[in-house]
Amino acid sequence: MIHYHGTPLTPRSALLPLAGKHFCVSFAAPGDADWCLQHAQSVMWDSGAFSAHTKGHQVDWAAYFAWLAPRLGGENWAVVPDVIDGDAEAQRALVSRWPYPKVAGAPVWHLALPIDYLLEIASSWPRICFGSSGRYWQVGSPDWCRRVDEAFNALAQHGHLPWLKVHMLRGLAMAGDRWPFSSADSVNVARNFKDSNTDPERMSRRIDAIQCPIRWTPTPQQEGLFAA
Repeated sequence: MIHYHGTPLTPRSALLPLAGKHFCVSFAAPGDADWCLQHAQSVMWDSGAFSAHTKGHQVDWAAYFAWLAPRLGGENWAVVPDVIDGDAEAQRALVSRWPYPKVAGAPVWHLALPIDYLLEIASSWPRICFGSSGRYWQVGSPDWCRRVDEAFNALAQHGHLPWLKVHMLRGLAMAGDRWPFSSADSVNVARNFKDSNTDPERMSRRIDAIQCPIRWTPTPQQEGLFAA
């Protein structure tokens, strides 16, 4: 599992010892983008849709694509535009605008969307993201856990596992649990190292040591398991 540590992380002197880590840089807060591109093992570029949603703003997708142009390549990849709380048609409309090869991006399946849409993008993209939305907004809640079980059961039933890469947005806290996420991101270190009076490099090292299983063990079939 790859652990993407969210930025910005300030002051810069606290970020420097994390050189060689994997980072998540948001289009909504790109101040550390150039440093991360030079010093990270890899960078996950986030669209800033979550930040825009919480603030009632809209992302300028043309500007996002232009920002990504010199930053994609190698092991770096980006979140494909999505609409938080939007329906599947709204997601498809944005996904269709992705201008780069599919290997450089990952569309988002929000947990409140139908399982059919999850299977649709899993069939045509090498990497996808899970996003928490609707009644599943709270990562790790009982409803969230049941829905993620349903999702992995569906992916396994349709032959997408273990080859599909599944990234969990805002999900590093789920590392070490039963789900085989290939990667996840979190701003835990950037937000909390000062309050906990913990060295950010040591804090990130502890997080990086917690891994997900590489295989999914299906949960028992339940009535309505693959329902929308």
